[in-house]
Amino acid sequence: MAIRLIALDIDGTLLDSRWQISDRNLRAIADATERGIEVALVTGRRYSFAMPIAGRIPSPLTLILNNGALVKSMGGETLLGRLLPRETALSVLRATPEFRDGTAVHFDRPRERQVIYERIDWNDPLRRGYLERNREFLAEMAPLERCLDEDAGEDPIQVMYTGTVARMREVASNLEALSARARPAEGFSMALTFYENRDFALVDVIRAGCSKGATLAEWAALRGIGRESVMAIGDNLNDREMLAYAGVPVVMGNCVPELKSLGWAETLSNDESGVAHAIEAYALGTA
Repeated sequence: MAIRLIALDIDGTLLDSRWQISDRNLRAIADATERGIEVALVTGRRYSFAMPIAGRIPSPLTLILNNGALVKSMGGETLLGRLLPRETALSVLRATPEFRDGTAVHFDRPRERQVIYERIDWNDPLRRGYLERNREFLAEMAPLERCLDEDAGEDPIQVMYTGTVARMREVASNLEALSARARPAEGFSMALTFYENRDFALVDVIRAGCSKGATLAEWAALRGIGRESVMAIGDNLNDREMLAYAGVPVVMGNCVPELKSLGWAETLSNDESGVAHAIEAYALGTA
């Protein structure tokens, strides 16, 4: 079955270790779209943080964002939305006050106040790069629960936790316990992203049933594309559902050990244009 849709993770997959997209990756994406294959960037990033990457690619793209919570066009039009209920976000925040220094709430807003922290430490060595690159989109509000005040009436996209790997494993464990106690209407999903070599991790709390894989499946169905015609390429734990859905799942050579153990096809690393190698081999037949 010919590939009709390619789903690409960004960080650790499309981008190399210097946060660049290789010329070979760009050529492979261009060759795919010229053949009529749709390409979607499927990422944990929100729209404003994904666009500087998407803008480097001179090919038509769809953006599946926030680990599946939103699907947007390159122009910012929301094509699908699965926001986190405000009351669920409040329950999550109230249950995790000890992790507040690395907690943010994301909203689908045009520019200002997209990401709300209780307090921003601009000199934090673990988060400084992200904070500086996103300065114009960030705001502070204390206590953080105020950003979900009932008067605002706005559901967020997600609650995001960042920190060291050990700290984020602790967050995930606490949230799993909370989820087990929650009533069905109060449930939520988690997307985990661990970078052991940098001792940095993210835990994203999103709407129940939401994931990269679930939204990719929904988007493919809307486009009339069967899963056997979908190829997905990823490197981290939050890519697992996307890879499991795809008819042709490909993991990066630099992917986390948990993905390598699942028996899926493996391409080269992100520093070796692994995305291009996979597209050439499985979508274009030119490798």
